[in-house]
Amino acid sequence: MKSLYPAPFIRAIPKSDLHVHLDGSLRLATLIELAHAHHVTLPSDTESGLLELVFKERYANLGEYLRGFGLTCAVMRDAESIERIACELAEDNIAEGVRYIEVRFAPQLHVHDELEMPAVLEAVARGLRRGASAHNQSRAVAEQVDIPFEFGIIACAMRAIVPGMSPYFYRLFKLFSGAPKKELCAMASLEMARQAVAIRDQHGIPIVGFDLAGEEAGYPSVYHTQAYQFAHRHFMRKTVHAGEAYGPESIFQAITDCHANRIGHGTHLFAAECIKDQGISDPKGYVEALTDYIASQRITLEVCVTSNLQTIPSLTSIADHPVRRMIGHDLSVSICTDNRLVSRTTVSQELERITSAFPVSHAQFRNMIAAGFKGSFFSGGYSRKRQYVRRMLECYDACVQRYLGGSAPQGAAAHGVADA
Repeated sequence: MKSLYPAPFIRAIPKSDLHVHLDGSLRLATLIELAHAHHVTLPSDTESGLLELVFKERYANLGEYLRGFGLTCAVMRDAESIERIACELAEDNIAEGVRYIEVRFAPQLHVHDELEMPAVLEAVARGLRRGASAHNQSRAVAEQVDIPFEFGIIACAMRAIVPGMSPYFYRLFKLFSGAPKKELCAMASLEMARQAVAIRDQHGIPIVGFDLAGEEAGYPSVYHTQAYQFAHRHFMRKTVHAGEAYGPESIFQAITDCHANRIGHGTHLFAAECIKDQGISDPKGYVEALTDYIASQRITLEVCVTSNLQTIPSLTSIADHPVRRMIGHDLSVSICTDNRLVSRTTVSQELERITSAFPVSHAQFRNMIAAGFKGSFFSGGYSRKRQYVRRMLECYDACVQRYLGGSAPQGAAAHGVADA
């Protein structure tokens, strides 16, 4: 099926990416160059070789998908490299029309004796600002033909940890040797939440959210409720990787136990057959109630279609992906990349693939674009966020006039800007 939305239109509209991992979104050329500088051995020294051997279009399983992160994290060993990677991520997003991103990563993986947590996060913020500088000082932004590039940083805790992940985790295991792994994971998450809040408040870094990433099955988010309670008490927004590799209960747990404002992936939201809790006597009713709650509370789903197709064997095509039902249920759906390198995708490509797989009305498409901005953890305050969303919708409507002849719905005020 041919998309109703031409590629030039999709590239021109202002877009967002609320779910993009820094260590999964390097430029291949940069990975190769930094690997040489840091004496990291790669399976290939060419871009084509790495695409064939590591960063594939399809993966056999999640383990194969995650293999590339061992390489990318290995070159993120100093502030200069991290800053460069963040800068290039901003530049790449700006080039394809993305105007707001929330970059997430686990800073614990990059901490060592010569690089502490604040320096890691400062390097990311510095790189993103540097990458945005030329665009934000451009004539188009000054004349309000375009909107500025804005960003936030999301600090990720890990569902499961092992000593070999980084010196940070090695020290933790050594310090509390003999403690159950579940307790160590919870301890590490709580410490990450504390440091994220402290660094945000003391260093002025736009750490806008707290996340929980990693293996979902067997490592429920309830283990990490103390960390989320701490983040919640300190006005840190919260998202959780949930429903990616487990059923609807994981999503419910993220919302109720972790106070999640957004859900990362949510792929198994409608999978009543995946419910394992014997206390749920009506799985179908449970899913319907959960879906209605998510819709009514406008809990945004960070949907990463290509990534899901690469890691969930049961998904064979985009037409079968639950994003179609999510849109049909009027959920707040924001289209994201997950990992620009590991999933070999961009926001524009994700939108093109979705709208080529099944019909998406003009109103639904506009709502998808707006959802990323409205559901963002924008750091500039509520009033400034409203203004930013309004300007984004004005730019979107101008693109509709230019590329689609004005056939899409018009008027920012008529489409819920007040709900931003």
